[in-house]
Amino acid sequence: MGRALLGLGCSVLLGWMALAIAFDLAPLGPPWLRAGLGALVPVGAGVALWRVRRLRWVLVGILAAFGGVLAAWLAIPPSNARDWQPDVATLPFADIDGDRVIVHNVRNAEYRTETDYTVRLEDRTLDLSKLRSLDLFLITWGSPLIAHTIMSWGFEGDQYLAISIETRKVKGQEYSALRGFFRQYELVFVVADERDVVRLRTNFRGEEVHVYRLDVPPADARRLLLRYLQEVNRLRARPQWYNALTENCTTAIKRLAGSDTRRSWWSWKLFLNGHLDELAYDIGAIDRTLPFPVLKARSYINDRAKAANDDPRFSVRIRDGLPRMARARGSAEVTP
Repeated sequence: MGRALLGLGCSVLLGWMALAIAFDLAPLGPPWLRAGLGALVPVGAGVALWRVRRLRWVLVGILAAFGGVLAAWLAIPPSNARDWQPDVATLPFADIDGDRVIVHNVRNAEYRTETDYTVRLEDRTLDLSKLRSLDLFLITWGSPLIAHTIMSWGFEGDQYLAISIETRKVKGQEYSALRGFFRQYELVFVVADERDVVRLRTNFRGEEVHVYRLDVPPADARRLLLRYLQEVNRLRARPQWYNALTENCTTAIKRLAGSDTRRSWWSWKLFLNGHLDELAYDIGAIDRTLPFPVLKARSYINDRAKAANDDPRFSVRIRDGLPRMARARGSAEVTP
């Protein structure tokens, strides 16, 4: 058993080194050369295992090589100065003065197709004293184990601000789940109108979208929003790498929420985040008056989003009749 675990650990290290060299270590040469050098890593380890009698010297060599590659990998700097795709070319930022917040470069793009769009950037003025709700959008495609998350803060007067934590891609670059574990994408917080980030996924990409009202008091929702906006400002000044394991759309939320939440979100479902709504249900963070399968079915919004499409009241219409989102009598406000 010990030898099996040791072999598995060495295989993981060798595989990571090979891919890190092939994907990220650009100073070593063009992609074809880096791919070749990466392939030499497991080959060299195999030759060493065959030729060297003492296993511990092979292990020392693997660990030394891993340390060198890791040091070079960690030294790769992120950048805000690349030829970015238009939808992430301009970073948002926020001016915060007590309850008054002005968010600049809020994205509200007009989509004709998923790839044919006109980017529109707006400034939004928010009154934090009128913050009333916090909603979680869970978006799935392909495997049900993996999801994308978007947080959206609701204010009096049916005003919503959505923030989506994503990869910042250069022109011509596509997302790769494997490359997401390496230094291929910078991290970006897309601050947007829901008609942008939600409608893009429901109406143009055909992804499956559910929305849940989180059971948090306005004070906690405010604290999380301020932390998000502080992170938005920080990333504008100091870029950061995205990582599909350690710094993604879900783990970043956990990091920003910190340890002062009323519930513990630590679970394997935090990493296989297609089950994040189940975790929220289990810990009482979303409505539990309905069985979970019923709640999930009623929280599905694709049909509502397609019907609302160009309506300026898009955010209201996708929530109309959803669990815990009934309209308040005599008011336009959506109640928690």
